[in-house]
Amino acid sequence: MGEILVGTASWTDKTLLASGWYPPAADTPEKRLGYYAKQFPIVEVDSTYYGPPAEQTTALWAQRTPDGFTFNIKAFSLLTGHPSKVSAIYKDLRPETDKKNVYPADLPPQAYEEIWSRFLSALDPLVAAGKLGALLFQFPPWWGIRRDHKDYLREVAARCKPLRPVFEFRNASWFDGDNAEETLEFLRRHELPLVCVDMPQGHKSSVPPVVAATADLAVVRFHGHSDKWTSKDIHEKFGYEYSTAELREWAPRLRALAAEAATTHVFMNNCYSDYAQRNASTLIELLD
Repeated sequence: MGEILVGTASWTDKTLLASGWYPPAADTPEKRLGYYAKQFPIVEVDSTYYGPPAEQTTALWAQRTPDGFTFNIKAFSLLTGHPSKVSAIYKDLRPETDKKNVYPADLPPQAYEEIWSRFLSALDPLVAAGKLGALLFQFPPWWGIRRDHKDYLREVAARCKPLRPVFEFRNASWFDGDNAEETLEFLRRHELPLVCVDMPQGHKSSVPPVVAATADLAVVRFHGHSDKWTSKDIHEKFGYEYSTAELREWAPRLRALAAEAATTHVFMNNCYSDYAQRNASTLIELLD
């Protein structure tokens, strides 16, 4: 069985800081990251979806964590076809527009290429420290199964090489009927890692909990089962605490997935209060 690394999708959420999970002595960003890294071997950085990171920031992450610690980085929204705030784009690359949000097509091609380049180069300190795990590309709910979308997955892999992108879909068409096998076969043929998800069902963005390894790296993200999944309040959306019984049901599925991959990353993304941290700790105990 391959290695399983379990962590959470945040270590700086305000509700986490208010929950008491961190000891009083962990009263600075440096100390909090250091404390987190003593509890878990991996973390997912979601803030990079809202705005690309600065190289100085990733250098601090590398300095403040022990050898062997792993960061997975969520791709900037503009690189996954989501609308992005103009204010989040590098100042010298912002388009002249009255829009608050823009899409890739709203930018000159050379600006779009430069955003790609700067985003990836900002991760160099993590690469140099051997602490970069994977880049999470989470696509929007309207991004269904199409030939040009498959082509973009291959393009992303080529752009990121030798870094490892992993792909999360939020459109059920990738797994409807015969499409499920087609999707998995395509990903396996091109060695593109699928991000398996556990999430509320019955919504436009719902994807079934397909658990399959399509490359030597497997990733699973737990989003919870909030009955307010469509809420614009992110804490209502992800404010769900898994029961031990729910996590116990997942343990054998994660072991089976790890038997198909060299490494499996598991993230609790139910980031409200200390739900994710406590659930991650429980899951580690169950897997042990």
